[in-house]
Amino acid sequence: MSEKKMMWAGRFSKQIDSRVNDFNSSIPFDCRMFEQDIRGSIAHATMLGKQGIIPQEDAQKIIWGLQAIREDIKTGALPIDMEAEDIHMFVEAELTKRIGTAGKRLHTARSRNDQVALDDRMYVADQIDELVPLVKEFVKTLCEKAQENLHTVMPGYTHLQRAQPVTFAHHLMAYAEMLRRDLARLNDTKDRTLEMPLGSGALASTTYPIDRQMVCDLLGFHQITKNSLDGVSDRDFMIELLSTLSILMMHLSRFSEEVVLWCSWEFKFVELDDAYATGSSIMPQKKNPDITELVRGKTGRVYGDLMTLLTMMKGLPLAYNKDMQEDKEAMFDAIDTAKICLVTVIPMVRTMKVLPENMRKAAAKGFINATDCADYLTKKGVAFRDAYKITGQLVALCIQKNTILEELPLEDYRALSEVFEEDIYQAINLNTCVNGRNVPGGPAPQAVQAHIKDVEKFIEK
Repeated sequence: MSEKKMMWAGRFSKQIDSRVNDFNSSIPFDCRMFEQDIRGSIAHATMLGKQGIIPQEDAQKIIWGLQAIREDIKTGALPIDMEAEDIHMFVEAELTKRIGTAGKRLHTARSRNDQVALDDRMYVADQIDELVPLVKEFVKTLCEKAQENLHTVMPGYTHLQRAQPVTFAHHLMAYAEMLRRDLARLNDTKDRTLEMPLGSGALASTTYPIDRQMVCDLLGFHQITKNSLDGVSDRDFMIELLSTLSILMMHLSRFSEEVVLWCSWEFKFVELDDAYATGSSIMPQKKNPDITELVRGKTGRVYGDLMTLLTMMKGLPLAYNKDMQEDKEAMFDAIDTAKICLVTVIPMVRTMKVLPENMRKAAAKGFINATDCADYLTKKGVAFRDAYKITGQLVALCIQKNTILEELPLEDYRALSEVFEEDIYQAINLNTCVNGRNVPGGPAPQAVQAHIKDVEKFIEK
């Protein structure tokens, strides 16, 4: 058995079975946390030296050694040994090999339990810092596309049936609002993540005169954890991140479903750039929106990662249990999946071609101005229920004559109500229908323009 695995083996008189070593090992996946592990250890060693818990000279050696190890791992000069139990033991063993006895002092006044909890929290905070700019970039892209399509009329849908006229800009900005909430959730998650657990020990803190607040400040945490049992066994911050990412992926999946529909010949509202679509192995005419289909599929994967953590934690007594080693792979997978979806979808949206004429034709054929026709009557004194019935009869007449409300002769209107005048055609014009809805949150270009500015201001802030 390698010395790297013997660090915890003083209690044992017999080597552990090699199969158990493989089963127990986490280094194949937690090796990606070497930066967080070393950063946390440098802060811990700095505190140990200042408090006189270890000689200042040893603390300085440890810091120099850790900085060198970090640089060597980054450059590839030091390959991570996959025979080590985990990244924490690998770094400590390498440090001791390089600086001798001083390296063995690093683990004074801490346990792997609070060390792992610290690394997990730093990793989550760092990843949120990478996710936030991606979500912001997607929001900016939606705002840019919306700005280009303030006057692009399209049908709005309920039950996937044409309902009322909106603009493509208004439709896109609905997703901008979803993503704005995602950004707020990511920031809230980071705030709760930045509670510093080091000093909790294995579960009952330590008898050494440590300065937890110093480590908290050195690492940029907001506060220290208030209970050592909770400090080592809490994974709420991971669950919260995966919950937030699940909601984010749900939003991406809903948007992706719309793009799939819009790309179909049945809709043909947009056309994806050739760089963001695929073909068929036997059907030369095909242009498939594979990216958006994969986003839909990968959404379920992130949901699964969240369920993994919830299920893992639901039956655990305090404090740390080995089950919690299963947290990292699910967390890594969810983060990686959300990132690659964002990175791919953003340029896809930025380069897709909008087909406004097709949107306009779909809007014209769906009787989506029927509500405006009823409103026209009510504004002239007709009771709403009567106006609703008259308009329904007009729609039935249009279907019978294979025409649309805009082209129905005035005499047909007046046959059902003498209130109708020539101005009905202006009232049910699709542009009038959209422009008339100039209330905050509405689809009128002026209202959407104000919404875009509000979102852009939020993103800048």
